[in-house]
Amino acid sequence: MLYSRERFLDLEAERLAPYAQKARDTRGRKYPEPESPYRTPFQKDRDRILHTTAFRRLEYKTQVFPNWAGDYYRTRLTHTLEVVQVARSIARALGLNEDLTEAIALSHDLGHPPFGHTGEKVLNELMRDHGGFEHNAQALRILTQLEVRYPSFKGLNLTHEVLEGIATHEAAYTPGFKPEYEGKGTLEAQVVDLSDAIAYAAHDLDDGLRSGLLRPQELTEVPFLAELAREEGLDLSELTELSRRILVRQLLGFFITASIEATHQRVEGAGVRSPEEVRRHPERLAALTPEAERAHRELKAFLMERFYRHPEVLRERRKAEIVLEKLFHTYTHYPEILPKEVQARIPEEGVERAVCDYIAGMTDRYALEAYRKLFP
Repeated sequence: MLYSRERFLDLEAERLAPYAQKARDTRGRKYPEPESPYRTPFQKDRDRILHTTAFRRLEYKTQVFPNWAGDYYRTRLTHTLEVVQVARSIARALGLNEDLTEAIALSHDLGHPPFGHTGEKVLNELMRDHGGFEHNAQALRILTQLEVRYPSFKGLNLTHEVLEGIATHEAAYTPGFKPEYEGKGTLEAQVVDLSDAIAYAAHDLDDGLRSGLLRPQELTEVPFLAELAREEGLDLSELTELSRRILVRQLLGFFITASIEATHQRVEGAGVRSPEEVRRHPERLAALTPEAERAHRELKAFLMERFYRHPEVLRERRKAEIVLEKLFHTYTHYPEILPKEVQARIPEEGVERAVCDYIAGMTDRYALEAYRKLFP
């Protein structure tokens, strides 16, 4: 049997939950264009995202450890792929649209600048009087303006639902999105948001232990982790590489199962029967069970105190702050040294926004190389 786009759309209508966002019911694209004969609109969006320059650059952007710290630590790209895995697992169990879920997950961190959340904080401060900087808003800029791959429009011309998924993602700073993105978003978007929190908590713990910045004995201070280790027969005083992998795997499994069960219960309790009812519901429906939510808070607090604020991590952050501040001030004062395509955007965008876009698109190593060229 040949699976055409129409066949896929029919299968969605038959198999997906009533509150799932069907591709047939998409609000469409800003610029009308022919759809693929063998892909749904959300599958087409996913493929367009994968081929962007911004997606490839994620390989060399910091998660916690900078790219040069070692080959085994997560980068922004591997984090994104782990979010995809978690989100698709949850979406499948809940009868949601996996293609939409995957497209949102693949694009959710495209707007991150070099050096992780430190880079976002620095750029937001530098842009305080020029509209600020927030990585979800930047992802929308990339996908609607900065990626130029088609002759008749800027950006990728993605469907409304994928862009909505980025716009409704948890934001560190108020981005001030347009009214069409107000609301809680589809359940697929909410699942991606939850999956992001699950993935980074688990893999940051893994990277912290692998790096030696976290000592296994410290995990006994987190009641949930200590209990999980006991259940698996793991000795936290002598945590081997295999034991660490078992612990992290079980941790992920616990959070994924808890999110499926809690979200299903909340959806049933809310009685929502359509994506629009999900959007309009006063609370987000994707959630963890109370037990898992407490465990997640415990883990986040532990990582914040013992890992994210570790002197070695803070030292790298300070280096990143210096690099980005110097680059920004130099480029805004001497825009003639910018690439011609960046200079061309200055009359319309202003020098600060053009420079911010340029820096935000850099990888960690490109930013360091640019800094070395300016300040040998």
